[in-house]
Amino acid sequence: MATNPFLDFDLTKFFDPSKFAEFTKVDFTKTLADYKVPGIDVDAFVSAQRKNIEAVTAANQLAVEGIQAVLRRQAEILRQSLEETSSVVSDFLSTGTPEDKVAKQAELVKTAFEKALANVKELAELIAKSNSEAADVLSNRVKESIEEVKAAIAKAQTKH
Repeated sequence: MATNPFLDFDLTKFFDPSKFAEFTKVDFTKTLADYKVPGIDVDAFVSAQRKNIEAVTAANQLAVEGIQAVLRRQAEILRQSLEETSSVVSDFLSTGTPEDKVAKQAELVKTAFEKALANVKELAELIAKSNSEAADVLSNRVKESIEEVKAAIAKAQTKH
């Protein structure tokens, strides 16, 4: 199967979320250790921020993978449509009465419309799934972050 450079492309060539993950490897603890603030656990703060960045990176990766899946499916739908159109045109040009051709044309329009609706529904479901997965990663991190803040407040209160 020949490839189409307009339909077969890799979004990671333009945006690679894994490069963002390198930022999470920077050790901010050393930098922040110089700024000792009473009541603040620098290690916990840095750990929380690292987890936040990791969650955003994971959500971005899921989003990019979702976009790629949608684009691949769109390209496949286009390829199938072109193949079917070629077949339909040759079938339509074959001999037959004008009445037969009108009946064939009506059936083709109906089939094409139903297939287009099914394709749109499928693409919408792919997009919704991708968005949901990315949102779940961020939502879970927000919940964890709230629990971490609660724990830090409780820890600080027990010291007083």
